[in-house]
Amino acid sequence: MDVDEDDIEKANPPSYDRSEDLASLLYLNESSVMHCLRQRYGGNLIHSYAGTNMVVINPLSTPSMYSEKVMHMFKGCRREDSAPHIYSVAQTAYRNLLTTRQDQSIVLLGKSGSGKTTNCQHLVQYLVSIAGSTGKLFSAEKWQAVYTILEAFGNSSTAMNSNASRFSHVVSLDFDQTGQVASASIQTMLLEKLRVSKRPEAESTFNVFYYMLAGADSSLRTELHFNHLAENSAFGIHPHAKPEDKQRLAQQFTKLQAAMKVLSISGEEQKALWLILGAIYHLGAAGATKDGDEAGRRQFARHEWAQKAAYLLGCTLEELSSSIFKHQTKGLQHATSFRGGPDEAGQGDGSGPKVSALECLEAMATGLYSELFTLLISLINRALKSSQHSLCSILIVDTPGFQNPRLAQQHRGATFEELCQNYTQERLQTLFHERTFVQELERYKEENIELALDDIESSASLSVAAVDQASTQALVRTLARTDEARGLLWLMEEEAVQPGGSEATMLERLFSYYGSAQGVNKGANLLLRGAKPHLFLLGHSYGTDWVEYDTQGWLSHAKHNPAAQNAASLLQDSQKKNISGLFLGRATGATVLSGSIAGLEGSSQLALRRATSMRKTFTTGVAAVKKKSLCIQVKLQVDALIDMVRRSKVHFVHCLLPKAEAVTGGDLRVTHGDSPDSGLMTLDLGLLRAQLRGSKLLDALRIYRQGYPDHMVFSEFRRRFDVLAPHLSKKHGRHYIVTDEKRAVGELMESLELEKSTFHMGLSRVFFRAGILSRLEEQRDVQTRRNISMFQATCRGYLARQAFKKRKIQDLAIRCIQKNIKKNRGVKGWPWWKLFTTVRPLIEVQLTEEQIRGKDEEIQQLKQRVEKVEKERNELRLNSDRLESRITELSSELADERNTGESASQLLETETSERLRLEKDMKDLQARFDSMKKQMESMEMEVMEARLIRASELNGDLDDDDTGGEWRLKYERAIREIEFTKKRLQQESEDKLEVEQQNKRQLERRISDLQAENDESQRNIQQLKKKTQRLTSELQDTKLHLEGQQSRNHDLEKKQRKFDSELSGAQEEAQREKTLREKLAREKDTLAGEVFGLRQQLQDKDLEVCAVNLKLDQLDAELQDLNSQESKDEASLAKVKKQIRDMEAKVKDQEEELDEQAGTIQMLEQAKLRLEMEMERLRQTHAKEIENKDDEVEEIRQSCSKKLKQMEVQLEEEHDEKQKVLKDRRELESKLLSAQDQVRGGDVETEKRLRKDLKRTKALLADAQIMLDHIKNNAPSKREIAQLKNQLEESEFTCAAAVKARKSMEVEIEDLHVQMEDISKTKQALEEQLSRLQREKNDLQSRMEEDQEDLNELMKKHKAAVSQSAQNLAQISDLQAQLEDALKEKQDIQEKLQAVQSQLDFQEQSMVEKSLVSRQEAKIRELESKLEFERTQVKRLETLVARLKENLEKLTEERDQRSSSENREKELNKRLHRQMRDIKEEMGELAKKESEASRKKHELEMDIESLEAANQSLQADLKLAFKRIGDLQAAIEDEMESDDNEDLINSQGDSDTDSEVEDRVDGVKSWLSKSKGSAKNFSDDGSLKSYSPTGRIRYFYDRSDEEEEGE
Repeated sequence: MDVDEDDIEKANPPSYDRSEDLASLLYLNESSVMHCLRQRYGGNLIHSYAGTNMVVINPLSTPSMYSEKVMHMFKGCRREDSAPHIYSVAQTAYRNLLTTRQDQSIVLLGKSGSGKTTNCQHLVQYLVSIAGSTGKLFSAEKWQAVYTILEAFGNSSTAMNSNASRFSHVVSLDFDQTGQVASASIQTMLLEKLRVSKRPEAESTFNVFYYMLAGADSSLRTELHFNHLAENSAFGIHPHAKPEDKQRLAQQFTKLQAAMKVLSISGEEQKALWLILGAIYHLGAAGATKDGDEAGRRQFARHEWAQKAAYLLGCTLEELSSSIFKHQTKGLQHATSFRGGPDEAGQGDGSGPKVSALECLEAMATGLYSELFTLLISLINRALKSSQHSLCSILIVDTPGFQNPRLAQQHRGATFEELCQNYTQERLQTLFHERTFVQELERYKEENIELALDDIESSASLSVAAVDQASTQALVRTLARTDEARGLLWLMEEEAVQPGGSEATMLERLFSYYGSAQGVNKGANLLLRGAKPHLFLLGHSYGTDWVEYDTQGWLSHAKHNPAAQNAASLLQDSQKKNISGLFLGRATGATVLSGSIAGLEGSSQLALRRATSMRKTFTTGVAAVKKKSLCIQVKLQVDALIDMVRRSKVHFVHCLLPKAEAVTGGDLRVTHGDSPDSGLMTLDLGLLRAQLRGSKLLDALRIYRQGYPDHMVFSEFRRRFDVLAPHLSKKHGRHYIVTDEKRAVGELMESLELEKSTFHMGLSRVFFRAGILSRLEEQRDVQTRRNISMFQATCRGYLARQAFKKRKIQDLAIRCIQKNIKKNRGVKGWPWWKLFTTVRPLIEVQLTEEQIRGKDEEIQQLKQRVEKVEKERNELRLNSDRLESRITELSSELADERNTGESASQLLETETSERLRLEKDMKDLQARFDSMKKQMESMEMEVMEARLIRASELNGDLDDDDTGGEWRLKYERAIREIEFTKKRLQQESEDKLEVEQQNKRQLERRISDLQAENDESQRNIQQLKKKTQRLTSELQDTKLHLEGQQSRNHDLEKKQRKFDSELSGAQEEAQREKTLREKLAREKDTLAGEVFGLRQQLQDKDLEVCAVNLKLDQLDAELQDLNSQESKDEASLAKVKKQIRDMEAKVKDQEEELDEQAGTIQMLEQAKLRLEMEMERLRQTHAKEIENKDDEVEEIRQSCSKKLKQMEVQLEEEHDEKQKVLKDRRELESKLLSAQDQVRGGDVETEKRLRKDLKRTKALLADAQIMLDHIKNNAPSKREIAQLKNQLEESEFTCAAAVKARKSMEVEIEDLHVQMEDISKTKQALEEQLSRLQREKNDLQSRMEEDQEDLNELMKKHKAAVSQSAQNLAQISDLQAQLEDALKEKQDIQEKLQAVQSQLDFQEQSMVEKSLVSRQEAKIRELESKLEFERTQVKRLETLVARLKENLEKLTEERDQRSSSENREKELNKRLHRQMRDIKEEMGELAKKESEASRKKHELEMDIESLEAANQSLQADLKLAFKRIGDLQAAIEDEMESDDNEDLINSQGDSDTDSEVEDRVDGVKSWLSKSKGSAKNFSDDGSLKSYSPTGRIRYFYDRSDEEEEGE
């Protein structure tokens, strides 16, 4: 078989075939990774490490590798010490949680059927079993019950998996300070609730329906009306027909009921669940009419089944029917027209979108099941919650995997629900890319670490953006379709509310935003058109998994159906108490977030924090406006999940699918799993390769190998690994303060002797290659174990010495007791002693009674104090708990208020931007209007001139007909010329058009040729890039291999140096042993001499004993003689008795001395034998060690020489290969540059030519546009111009009035904004002060706790010191008694010495041997030395007592200081409490001020509205007044004219009437002048200044009427 050279990759040695870590492969490439996984899978090793990640291939059978015994094998192990397993991931997360006190997350990625849910169960089971819980609250049985219920209600059978999860969930395990599980909860999202009523072919609904239909007993069947099942169902829910399936499902139902009992779900609650499920089944059996009845009403198709459903739900049939079918059109119209208003909703098709009865029925079923599932999650969390305090948590994320119907050989398009699940997996894959690549590279850049990683691709953001990209004006509510790119979810929402929106327009817009120009190149774009108009292809996982989606009916997912919303109210209003009680209780709590995320209940602090973060995702920014949208809820739920995971340390587990056909049925798993040897044959290599490429595991492994995956901060690293360099701590001292951490870490690295290529010093932290930090941790553990062993040995030695001292004291006490007993026997019969013993207890009884009463009083006082302190402590604890809960509530409320404020501010900003844009458009329109007005005036002038010219021409035609004939001829000739030029120009344009078309065809052919050449060059470039990537990866592998060899050489050199030092130490030890042996030989000789001397002394003593025995015999004989002789007197008898006693005492003393000397001789002989044996053993072991070390040195030297030769050869070969690779790379780069220059040159020429053609066509189009404008512009009539002028004047007048009113309103609003900003600033300052005080309070509490602990320790030390001082005082008293005894013994010894001296004189006189005298002198000296030792001991104890007294005084001073500091802390805590109370009062006042400001604002708005209404009324009154003024002026003028006539006729009239008329005329004129001035003011200042003139008008009218009545 011929294979292209570029497709060949380097293979690893056979020893790497089953490597546990893929990052440890010698040559890292795709083929080697797949070969390793294939070999491991064939050996039933389904787990593999991939750097910091885990790879799990789903086994075809369930292996026995998840037992409890295997769990305990991983307990407490580090990741480096354990084999790859899913338990290893859990143990790593748990170990990190305990050491760092940081939240951990485990995210499972992979296709559907790859085993994610199973691994999630194993993770939870391991953590609960290993960590444990207080009182065994969370057992493995309880979690098994939880997953049994979740599988029943949330899983179903699909084409990819026989038991697929149809929802996403997060398992949260909260741990306390001791590392035990304190509480737990489950949050669910993205439930595929539509599967209840509608699903793809060959797939089933949720498992619980089949369990219930097969396993319900007779009583439950009767209650649920399951005795007669329906033949047809609108939802497609039918029981299984096979007996074995029925038996299996019945067993599952029994198991489900048992699981509910384990979770304390009562029988009534279970009954409520079965009733709702039965109602859903009966609704499907009832069905619905297709197009309504003859009257057009929507109703059930079979009312008897609907009656059963209504009975089970606890409502009437009419209520159920009205909840499903009535008010649908109105609700849907409202849902579609909430942006555009009622006028826009009325346009289009007429009465709004038509919804069928079946869709309404399906919406009710999905709503009922959604409420049921949410209730079930609440019941599960109720069984898992706990009130214990938790510190940090571990989150386990399990989501449905990638779905692709083509992978399961299904010829259909994917549904919208499958798009949502694939989108969730894409977002999690994006998170993996961000954590693995983006953050690592940014960290390297921040720390100035250069790392060449050019082949790392960007994230899969294009496929994600095609689904969820939002526009910048997402907050602006408009129905206009803009050209800004947005994702599919946003397009669905927009098209759902558009009057003429459809799936086709949605797809066209999507392709216009993200589609490619050609539509055939998958590598260039991730969105392609399908074979049919309603299909499209989306490339998931970096284009490795292309899924075809069918968009028919997708817009229905974006429309609100009131039937689904009525389901909750229907359940809450149910007549059945068990149903309504459950759902009414749940409605009061916030367990569901916007109808999307369930399981947010929980009273622990961590649960509240998780719920707050999720609510923040739904209440900030765009989410505050869009959270009710059904499509946008998908994005918001995934955002909340990603945000919750991003806050923790993430561990990724990649689950791989071995073969697509292996999961289509349950039987194939068993058959394939029987023989592990067939594992190699069950792997689909193409599928495995696509999953590896889609997950970017090779890139992650490459950055893990080439980079520095492990890093620590300088200070943390120094504190942790300072134990490996004890000489540095000795050099600097224990209390040395480090000023430069980087320098200290550098010194530590030098002392550790690490290879420089294995670590890198950044700006703030030290980075390590893979495996270096684990090696240092192992060395640290070894050193720590050694230190602990030494510490234990020291402690045991100290305890042994203390026990020996105690034994000595006990021996002394026993002797003292014996002596006292002997003395007591001597004075036992003495009368005074009897009197003393009878009187003494009576005195002591009186004293002890008084002491007991005093002690009892002290005990009562102490008990009262303890009770008081305990009471205060409980009160303080309750107050602190209450304050903490209040603070958490206030913080959550504050966060919600901030979120709403932010959303409101964003809305305000968008509204202001929209207003500014409209104002700008208005100004543009005004300018255009002005220009149009000028054009109209000029056109009017032209029209007038044309009319005048025409009129003059007509006059000229009437005057002269001859001239008219000439003009007519000229006119006809001009017309003929114009027609001829038109034909000529038309012919020329046609010719030019043909030429342009030919040029266009040539250009198109040339463009296609260039496109083909460009594609060819792109393919060549891609091939060259692949080749360069392969070469660079091989080069990096060789570099890593070289670094490994260098590190190995470095380790060998370290071992050589260590061996040399050990050899020198062994030589020194041998020399030391030699000198010790000589010393022991000398000591042996001296001991032999001493033994010989002692033996001589023993013989002498034996002779002395014999002599003494002879003397005794003689004395006995003499005594008998003396007894027989009665003539001797009593004086001689007493003398003889005294001599006998003295001789007996001497004999006893000599016997004791002989016994002591025999014991010492025996001990010396035993020591001699022991020393000889020890010397012999040491000599043998030393000889063996020297021989072994010589052999090891020789072997190491030979192996080092061989390895050095091999490495030299390898280095030469690698150097040659490197030169070849560099040469090939330079050649490829030159070829690539030349190809790019050719392509660029051709592109420049074609671009120039196309630009020329574009300019020419633009010029032609501009001429044509000018001609069309000239033809279309006809002169309007004067009437229209006048109307336009009037409209313009009216609009200017109203605009000026509106602008002035707006300015005044803006000024008031600005004032209000300033007030609101001041209030918010003060509120923020107070919040900051409150948070600062809270932090200070926490710090003070922690300090108080630390001080309390220190005080307790000091009290313990004080008590220990007091007890020790009491013991020391007792020892001192005992020693004083011993000293007195010693003094008495000294006196006795002196007396004995005098007696012995006299005896010595006597013996010298009697010629006794001098050896006895020397022995007595030695004994005297020994007694004197004992006396001196006792004196020194007494002095030492006196100094010890003084030192203990000083320590006791220091401890009392420290205790007083601690108590004073504790009092100060309490006072400070009280002051902080007062400040917090004041701040809360200030916050309350600020809230009141804020409400007052809002109320004032509302009042001002009402005042403005009332003023505007008054303004309008005043304007109307003013117009009426002006009209009446005009009438009055006319009447006055008529009256004046009549008066003048009367004056001419009657000159001698009444002077009073003349004067009265003149006064009236003057008054009217003055009033008219004033009214004109006021009218002028009104026209200038607006509407508010017209109040006084109108008042004057009314007053004038009233007065004139009164005068008329008087007349």
